[in-house]
Amino acid sequence: MGLRNRIVALATMGIFSFPVLAENVALVGGRLIDGTAELPLRNSVILIKDGIIEQVGSVDTLDVPPGYRVVSTEGQDVLPGLWESHAHIMLNGHANYTHWQEAYRDRQVDEIMPASLIQLLLAGVTSVRDLGAPLDDSVAIKKKLAEGEIPGPNLYTSGPFLQYHVDEWQSHYRWEVKDIKDAATKVKRLHDAGMEIVKLIDQDDLPRPVAQAIVDEAHKYGMKVVGHAHKPDEIRLGVEIGVDSFEHTGLTTAPGYPQDVLDALKERTSTGIFDGLLFWTPTMEGLFTYPDLVANPEELDDACWKRGLKDDTIADIQQSIAKPGHLSYMQLTPLRTPTIKNKIKQLKETGVMMLVGTDSGIPMKFHCQSTWQEMAVWVHDMGFDPMETIRSATYWPAVMMGVQDKYGSVTPGKVADIIAVRGDVLKYMNIIRDVDMVMKDGVVFKYNGVVDEQLLQNYGN
Repeated sequence: MGLRNRIVALATMGIFSFPVLAENVALVGGRLIDGTAELPLRNSVILIKDGIIEQVGSVDTLDVPPGYRVVSTEGQDVLPGLWESHAHIMLNGHANYTHWQEAYRDRQVDEIMPASLIQLLLAGVTSVRDLGAPLDDSVAIKKKLAEGEIPGPNLYTSGPFLQYHVDEWQSHYRWEVKDIKDAATKVKRLHDAGMEIVKLIDQDDLPRPVAQAIVDEAHKYGMKVVGHAHKPDEIRLGVEIGVDSFEHTGLTTAPGYPQDVLDALKERTSTGIFDGLLFWTPTMEGLFTYPDLVANPEELDDACWKRGLKDDTIADIQQSIAKPGHLSYMQLTPLRTPTIKNKIKQLKETGVMMLVGTDSGIPMKFHCQSTWQEMAVWVHDMGFDPMETIRSATYWPAVMMGVQDKYGSVTPGKVADIIAVRGDVLKYMNIIRDVDMVMKDGVVFKYNGVVDEQLLQNYGN
């Protein structure tokens, strides 16, 4: 029995307290921030049928037809479901990568990835770019989602990183590319397996023709190419070969980007070559707030990151992060922290379209916390406009992935991926940490801050 039929049957039996198959649902009363350039709409009415947004209006202009179940959003801001544009669902915050890869390699598809996905979903994230994982695991988890065996966000995957040299212990999730022929073979393999993204790392180490072949092959198949931006040469080459999105803000303590790099970015964004915008996912909140986390690590005790994980996994993660200030992974971070504001300022001035993404899953970056924390720092520390920040977490990621016809805004014809938060998110962005309602494909997973545990328990049965 398919998921849709199972949901209909369960709903008919009265198992769920909310309409898990949103054939006739009306969200009524909240202020709608729809993800477009339109101004917020007070006292909104959103009619949803079969998981698709049918009409949008206000209580004064749009009546709720008979047969629609009314779900109140009074006192709330209503938004498109969030995108997490840089996640690692094979990771759950453990501080020792080598140990994690060895100990949990066989537990990814059945435990780790499903836990990551449900944590993201309940945090209001309805679409995810997963950038780096073993190919077989990526294929398997996408199959579980597609067949309705597990709940989770829309998932866009890269599979393994592509790079010049790979250490043996990393070879299951990083692929070495030897030459132009090998580039074509590996990109085709990723495409044929259902990956939508190609991820480059250390692309400046690749021979230029090989790096170009990777990008050209990916674009031939309609795939998006993302590239690391830790080093100036990664950016220089990435601009030249036509990557679609850069990731991160640099590993070093340099106070900013070299002028020639900034000039190259400005030229790329001013000419619109390679048929579109140039995107950038800075993943900077974890760097910027690390000293604060060392001073007050209480957020690491939040139970939200334990959902879906086994007791021994939880204990293992906890012991690995018991001393946040001792982690070798983070020792350079306090010296990088003061550079972040200038780098963000420089990037904003180049015209790149920045996306909200967090590196979620890396040490101490939990899937249930990362996205809202990044958005809050964007607004409250980096000076981003709140509406711009919301669009960078909703509309623009959908454009980047070429799916803006279905996702990214609360407008007629789009899939009903919608969240709601109590209060004024344009004034207090950090309230997005407490998502009051999560609707995915018209299915309400969380309402009034309460997770529908019966829905989760019966998912896939």
